[in-house]
Amino acid sequence: MKTAYVFPGQGAQFVGMGQDLYNLNEQTKALFEKANDILGFRITDIMFSGTEEDLKQTNVTQPAIFLHSVILAGALGEDFKPSMVAGHSLGEFSALVSAGALSFEDGLKLVSQRANAMQKACQAQPSTMAAILGLDDETVEKICAQVEEVVVPANYNCPGQLVISGSIEGVDKACVLLTEAGAKRALKLNVGGAFHSPLMEPAKVELQTAIESTEIKAPICPIYQNVDAKAYTDPAAIKANLIAQLTGAVRWTQTVQNMLADGAEAFVEVGPGNVLQGLVKKVDRKVSTSAAKIGE
Repeated sequence: MKTAYVFPGQGAQFVGMGQDLYNLNEQTKALFEKANDILGFRITDIMFSGTEEDLKQTNVTQPAIFLHSVILAGALGEDFKPSMVAGHSLGEFSALVSAGALSFEDGLKLVSQRANAMQKACQAQPSTMAAILGLDDETVEKICAQVEEVVVPANYNCPGQLVISGSIEGVDKACVLLTEAGAKRALKLNVGGAFHSPLMEPAKVELQTAIESTEIKAPICPIYQNVDAKAYTDPAAIKANLIAQLTGAVRWTQTVQNMLADGAEAFVEVGPGNVLQGLVKKVDRKVSTSAAKIGE
């Protein structure tokens, strides 16, 4: 049976995440402690017993979700047998490490640099995102293109749910037009800025050098990347797509559709939460979805 392993992005975090993995055995504990050393602060303290507010800071959230996902995948041992992998935004880095394309250390360093670069870009220009529910993708794309301020489709999460991203004025104008066009809801999101939009260009420039100088190997199976939802195994192409990801859209709907077309029969979510299982079900209700669990 072809199994797709999928890795969540920002928003899946919760206080207490990873505590069970830390206590699992000496190997998992050592990885968490290594992460504390690499990051230069005890992220484990924030993950296990910090406040929700502390955990919500981009420079904490992204490495926290990455660590939970990657250490969980490693703890699955022989049970981790992916036919294909994909990750939602940040989750793409977790997927690459779990599939052997990136080392744990390099993956964590890149995720930390990515989070800090995104935080800086958010502070440089106030910006936001909004979830648009109940409209087809084409209508959302068309209306965003009509708005003169910066606003673009950013996350194609599932049919009927598309997140837009851009300047505050651009998103506000688009929300009004999209509601008039029949959207069930246009919901501003509580996020730090306009992720996956042209406003992330400074972060992309900053991260590009780091990605280019990091060794990426061929993964053990194809990775379906966010920017175009296609399957890749070539390290040079994987790098280029990772760089483009910060300003490009997360084409999750298309990723799931392509994995299904390529024979995926079951989807296993590796990391905190169950957001991706829900999104997969909205693409195809019949497909099997589950959360990765140790010892089952």
